[in-house]
Amino acid sequence: MRTTRLHVDRERCIGAGMCALTAPEVFDQDDEDGRVLLLNPEPPAAQRAAAQMAAGVCPSGAITLHEPELGGS
Repeated sequence: MRTTRLHVDRERCIGAGMCALTAPEVFDQDDEDGRVLLLNPEPPAAQRAAAQMAAGVCPSGAITLHEPELGGS
């Protein structure tokens, strides 16, 4: 079974911290530069809604969410 997978682009991140505030189990901020740190690239079902919201509120679009395709092939 495939799961939701996240990717972050640290070069694109502006360090707003919305991701860490929205989904602290999945994202954090680097203590040195404030940019996103991905704690869990495949969040469990209980954290997926927060991860999706975090991707949606990211002002720089640095978070990409890849959903598994339904139906196989």
